[in-house]
Amino acid sequence: MRVANISRWFRSPAKGHVAGKINEETGSSMVETALVIPLFVAMMVGAVEFGTIAYAKIEVSNAAEAGAHYGMQSASNAGDVTGIQNAAGNEAPDITLGSTTVSHSCICSNGSTSTCLSTDCSTSHIETILTVGTQTTIRPKFHLPVLPTSYTLYGQAVQKVMQ
Repeated sequence: MRVANISRWFRSPAKGHVAGKINEETGSSMVETALVIPLFVAMMVGAVEFGTIAYAKIEVSNAAEAGAHYGMQSASNAGDVTGIQNAAGNEAPDITLGSTTVSHSCICSNGSTSTCLSTDCSTSHIETILTVGTQTTIRPKFHLPVLPTSYTLYGQAVQKVMQ
Protein backbone atom coordinates (compact mmCIF):
# COMPACT_ATOMS: atom_id res chain seq x y z
CA MET A 1 0.00 0.00 0.00
CA ARG A 2 2.77 2.32 0.67
CA VAL A 3 4.21 1.84 -2.80
CA ALA A 4 0.89 2.81 -4.35
CA ASN A 5 0.80 6.07 -2.43
CA ILE A 6 4.27 7.03 -3.62
CA SER A 7 3.47 6.34 -7.25
CA ARG A 8 0.28 8.39 -6.95
CA TRP A 9 2.35 11.28 -5.60
CA PHE A 10 4.59 11.26 -8.73
CA ARG A 11 1.51 11.35 -10.96
CA SER A 12 -0.16 14.23 -9.16
CA PRO A 13 -1.44 17.34 -10.96
CA ALA A 14 1.50 19.29 -9.55
CA LYS A 15 3.58 17.75 -12.29
CA GLY A 16 1.32 19.31 -14.92
CA HIS A 17 1.48 22.61 -13.06
CA VAL A 18 5.28 22.72 -13.50
CA ALA A 19 4.87 22.16 -17.23
CA GLY A 20 2.42 25.07 -17.40
CA LYS A 21 4.97 27.37 -15.79
CA ILE A 22 7.60 26.37 -18.31
CA ASN A 23 5.30 27.40 -21.17
CA GLU A 24 4.61 30.76 -19.49
CA GLU A 25 8.33 31.41 -19.03
CA THR A 26 9.05 30.55 -22.67
CA GLY A 27 6.57 33.19 -23.78
CA SER A 28 8.01 35.86 -21.50
CA SER A 29 11.56 35.12 -22.65
CA MET A 30 10.45 35.58 -26.26
CA VAL A 31 9.03 39.01 -25.35
CA GLU A 32 12.25 39.94 -23.54
CA THR A 33 14.31 38.86 -26.54
CA ALA A 34 12.12 40.89 -28.90
CA LEU A 35 12.69 43.97 -26.74
CA VAL A 36 16.44 43.49 -26.31
CA ILE A 37 17.47 42.65 -29.90
CA PRO A 38 16.84 46.16 -31.36
CA LEU A 39 18.82 47.71 -28.51
CA PHE A 40 21.65 45.24 -29.04
CA VAL A 41 21.73 45.93 -32.81
CA ALA A 42 21.77 49.70 -32.20
CA MET A 43 24.68 49.30 -29.78
CA MET A 44 26.63 47.18 -32.28
CA VAL A 45 26.05 49.69 -35.10
CA GLY A 46 27.18 52.49 -32.75
CA ALA A 47 30.33 50.56 -31.87
CA VAL A 48 31.15 50.01 -35.54
CA GLU A 49 30.63 53.70 -36.30
CA PHE A 50 32.77 54.74 -33.33
CA GLY A 51 35.55 52.45 -34.54
CA THR A 52 35.33 53.87 -38.07
CA ILE A 53 35.54 57.44 -36.81
CA ALA A 54 38.45 56.63 -34.46
CA TYR A 55 40.35 54.98 -37.32
CA ALA A 56 39.79 58.00 -39.58
CA LYS A 57 40.96 60.35 -36.81
CA ILE A 58 44.18 58.38 -36.44
CA GLU A 59 44.70 58.53 -40.23
CA VAL A 60 44.21 62.33 -40.26
CA SER A 61 46.64 62.83 -37.37
CA ASN A 62 49.26 60.54 -38.93
CA ALA A 63 48.92 62.41 -42.24
CA ALA A 64 49.69 65.72 -40.52
CA GLU A 65 52.74 64.19 -38.84
CA ALA A 66 54.02 62.73 -42.13
CA GLY A 67 53.72 66.13 -43.80
CA ALA A 68 55.56 67.81 -40.93
CA HIS A 69 58.33 65.19 -40.97
CA TYR A 70 58.83 65.74 -44.69
CA GLY A 71 58.99 69.52 -44.22
CA MET A 72 61.31 69.50 -41.20
CA GLN A 73 64.16 67.80 -43.07
CA SER A 74 65.46 71.04 -44.57
CA ALA A 75 64.52 74.66 -45.22
CA SER A 76 63.82 73.86 -48.88
CA ASN A 77 61.47 71.01 -47.90
CA ALA A 78 59.70 73.33 -45.45
CA GLY A 79 58.91 75.63 -48.38
CA ASP A 80 57.72 72.77 -50.60
CA VAL A 81 53.98 72.95 -49.87
CA THR A 82 53.12 70.48 -52.65
CA GLY A 83 55.66 67.97 -51.29
CA ILE A 84 54.22 68.33 -47.79
CA GLN A 85 50.69 67.81 -49.10
CA ASN A 86 51.78 64.75 -51.09
CA ALA A 87 53.53 63.26 -48.05
CA ALA A 88 50.38 63.80 -45.99
CA GLY A 89 48.15 62.28 -48.66
CA ASN A 90 50.41 59.25 -49.06
CA GLU A 91 50.19 58.57 -45.32
CA ALA A 92 46.38 58.41 -45.40
CA PRO A 93 45.50 56.11 -48.31
CA ASP A 94 42.21 54.92 -46.78
CA ILE A 95 40.61 58.36 -46.52
CA THR A 96 40.39 61.42 -48.72
CA LEU A 97 41.98 64.44 -47.09
CA GLY A 98 39.86 67.54 -47.47
CA SER A 99 42.67 70.04 -47.03
CA THR A 100 46.25 70.23 -45.87
CA THR A 101 47.45 73.61 -44.62
CA VAL A 102 51.07 74.58 -44.10
CA SER A 103 52.28 77.54 -42.07
CA HIS A 104 55.65 78.79 -40.85
CA SER A 105 56.63 80.82 -37.83
CA CYS A 106 59.98 81.79 -36.40
CA ILE A 107 61.53 82.18 -33.00
CA CYS A 108 65.02 83.11 -31.88
CA SER A 109 67.05 80.33 -30.27
CA ASN A 110 67.39 82.46 -27.13
CA GLY A 111 63.57 82.53 -26.78
CA SER A 112 62.87 86.03 -28.08
CA THR A 113 60.33 86.65 -30.84
CA SER A 114 61.19 86.78 -34.50
CA THR A 115 59.43 87.93 -37.66
CA CYS A 116 61.49 85.50 -39.79
CA LEU A 117 63.68 88.31 -41.14
CA SER A 118 67.42 87.79 -41.30
CA THR A 119 67.96 90.93 -39.19
CA ASP A 120 66.14 89.34 -36.24
CA CYS A 121 68.02 87.42 -33.56
CA SER A 122 71.29 89.35 -33.53
CA THR A 123 72.67 87.37 -30.57
CA SER A 124 71.26 83.97 -31.60
CA HIS A 125 69.97 82.22 -34.71
CA ILE A 126 66.48 81.93 -36.16
CA GLU A 127 64.53 78.70 -35.69
CA THR A 128 61.73 78.01 -38.15
CA ILE A 129 58.67 76.19 -36.87
CA LEU A 130 56.51 74.32 -39.36
CA THR A 131 52.83 73.65 -38.64
CA VAL A 132 50.88 71.21 -40.81
CA GLY A 133 47.12 70.85 -40.45
CA THR A 134 44.95 68.23 -42.13
CA GLN A 135 41.23 67.76 -42.23
CA THR A 136 38.64 65.43 -43.68
CA THR A 137 34.90 64.93 -43.49
CA ILE A 138 33.51 61.43 -43.19
CA ARG A 139 29.96 60.21 -43.48
CA PRO A 140 29.00 57.10 -41.53
CA LYS A 141 27.82 54.03 -43.43
CA PHE A 142 24.94 53.57 -41.00
CA HIS A 143 23.03 56.54 -39.71
CA LEU A 144 21.27 56.42 -36.39
CA PRO A 145 18.75 59.23 -35.81
CA VAL A 146 20.50 60.53 -32.68
CA LEU A 147 23.94 60.84 -34.33
CA PRO A 148 25.19 63.50 -36.81
CA THR A 149 25.19 62.71 -40.54
CA SER A 150 28.86 63.70 -40.97
CA TYR A 151 31.96 64.30 -38.87
CA THR A 152 34.81 66.71 -39.62
CA LEU A 153 38.13 65.46 -38.25
CA TYR A 154 41.30 67.51 -37.81
CA GLY A 155 44.96 66.65 -37.40
CA GLN A 156 47.86 68.96 -36.57
CA ALA A 157 51.60 68.52 -36.22
CA VAL A 158 54.24 71.08 -35.24
CA GLN A 159 57.97 70.57 -35.92
CA LYS A 160 61.12 72.66 -35.87
CA VAL A 161 62.84 72.80 -39.24
CA MET A 162 66.45 71.57 -39.30
CA GLN A 163 68.92 74.30 -40.24
